[in-house]
Amino acid sequence: MPTFEPYRIKVVEPIPITTRERRERALEEAGYNPFNLDADVVTIDLLSDSGTGALSAEQQAAGLRGDETYAGARSFHRFRDVVADLTGFPHIYPVHQGRAAERVLFGTLLKPGQTVLSNTHFDTTRANVELRGCTAKDLPCAAYRDLDSDAPFKGDIDLEALEAELSGPDDVALVLMTITNNGGGGQPVSMANLRAAAEISRRHGVPFFLDAARFAENAWLVTQREPGYENHTPRQVAEEAFRIADGAVVSLKKDAIVHIGGLLALRDPELAKRCELLVIAGEGFRTYGGLSGRDLEMIAQGLLEVTEPEYLRARAEQTAYLADLAAEAGVDSVRPTGVHALYLNAGRLLPHLPPSRFPGFALATQLYLEGGIRCAELGSLYLGELDEAGGLVKPAPYELVRLAIPRRVYTQSHLEYVGEILAAIAKNPERVRGYRLTEIPPLLRHFNCRLAPVD
Repeated sequence: MPTFEPYRIKVVEPIPITTRERRERALEEAGYNPFNLDADVVTIDLLSDSGTGALSAEQQAAGLRGDETYAGARSFHRFRDVVADLTGFPHIYPVHQGRAAERVLFGTLLKPGQTVLSNTHFDTTRANVELRGCTAKDLPCAAYRDLDSDAPFKGDIDLEALEAELSGPDDVALVLMTITNNGGGGQPVSMANLRAAAEISRRHGVPFFLDAARFAENAWLVTQREPGYENHTPRQVAEEAFRIADGAVVSLKKDAIVHIGGLLALRDPELAKRCELLVIAGEGFRTYGGLSGRDLEMIAQGLLEVTEPEYLRARAEQTAYLADLAAEAGVDSVRPTGVHALYLNAGRLLPHLPPSRFPGFALATQLYLEGGIRCAELGSLYLGELDEAGGLVKPAPYELVRLAIPRRVYTQSHLEYVGEILAAIAKNPERVRGYRLTEIPPLLRHFNCRLAPVD
């Protein structure tokens, strides 16, 4: 059983309750893609933890103090001071969200034909690399490949592979470490691995950056799992992690617990000057970057709240509780459990569906049909290689479903409902149908594709 949530509920929103008939109709109209569903037909929304969290009373109060001056607003100075104190970076630019920070950094740093190395690129990061005519290459550690092991830091980068890549013929422009490793099952990266990867990168003269959307959750798991950090606070771990890197791109819609916002933080003054030009051209003046003053104020407050140990403990225990419910239902998940999401092993639950029928997607669809639960597939639909007709050429290594937990939104009883729906599916998994693609966008296909069931 988890501990109780360390907050009181002050404002509530009605949850849509729908019928099976309504959900079937909605899903068909959406081309069987959960991203195309309207919110008013979703009962429990676990599609993403990005921008879906609940604001605190202090964040709301801070928003009322927002200074909407175009340049040099007080709210920017508070934002900058909080970020600088946390990260130690001298050059800080707000942007409207994390992918904008990626676009600015990659547009400044990357040249066509170069390579970016990572423990695992997430979807929009990979797309932004490829849009620059570059290659995004993942180097996950060996432990990542064993979904059932309890290895504590399966989000680490493979250091030997990193050394080999940096010593090889490819022109590597950047090493980007994602913390936590979202594409790798929400697993954390150890401080030892961060330091070693940074040292290897610098020895080869390659910038070392963090994709730090979930920096606080990574820090929490370090305090729980890495020897030598058991007496550190999450804030101390986070500060140390940022100071290892040359810079960071951050989606603040995650661990700043706000609905919009991102930042680009840099150590190199010359790179900062070049990036600033793209921020001004594409996002807004350097002191607001496409955000309002109230957004900047709420971000600053959220960055102070997110490293509180009791908040992080309760959040981690909530996800662990959902993992226990899934296990009781007979549904395996990636071990050990991370913080921001639970990753279900759909391939194991639905062995009657080959990868070409997208078992991860099929489980995600069934969760919606049976319970109005929206979630995301991380399997062959998202990661597999397809031919022009939509046939699967190379499947993903695993067929996973991500149940992303919004921050401070759902209670224990909501998660118990999700567990009940999972149990109902697991009683007779053979009835879950597979799917085939009918429309295939050329980029980020999982956001806009359309599918049809296959009996």
